[in-house]
Amino acid sequence: MSDAAVIEQSRQEPGAFAALYERHAPHISRYVARRLGDDVADDVTAETFYRAFEKRRLYDLGRPDARPWLYGIAANVMAQHHRRETRMLRAFARSGADPVAQTYGGQMDGADDRLTATGLHRPLAAALAGLSRAHREVLLLIAWADLSYEEAAEALGISVGTVRSRLHRARKKVRAALGDADPMFVADEG
Repeated sequence: MSDAAVIEQSRQEPGAFAALYERHAPHISRYVARRLGDDVADDVTAETFYRAFEKRRLYDLGRPDARPWLYGIAANVMAQHHRRETRMLRAFARSGADPVAQTYGGQMDGADDRLTATGLHRPLAAALAGLSRAHREVLLLIAWADLSYEEAAEALGISVGTVRSRLHRARKKVRAALGDADPMFVADEG
């Protein structure tokens, strides 16, 4: 059953919305934890799904996959925590201790292992902390949430051209901050 079908069903049977939560909450939670830390991930994820539930009547049922919509809601909730994220990234850049990788261990993707092996974790955290919220959001939706350009545009309510532009600028700034090293997780999409 597609996400759209679940949402449509939940309009008559609110309990059906739980299937959407079960399907996507772990991914949203991991993404939020990487951005803000494990201690607020559950709260932000819960708020994301609460807002989604409240807005489900507005969902475009022509879109079978609700991931971009959910990540967009999560981005709005996380915007309230922007200063916290920047402080966390700066602390990580100073200390080198990644609380998210320590918490999730083997559940993180191979990019984290490659970054650790190349010693780029600390400089990357500093580079991410130096990005504007808009640039960081686009970069991380594509790199960490694995959204396409189109899905990131939908999630943020911006055009695909704006996604491409912000992503290009973010990559350029990150690469410059890393001394032109490739952080390996922001490969161009075809």
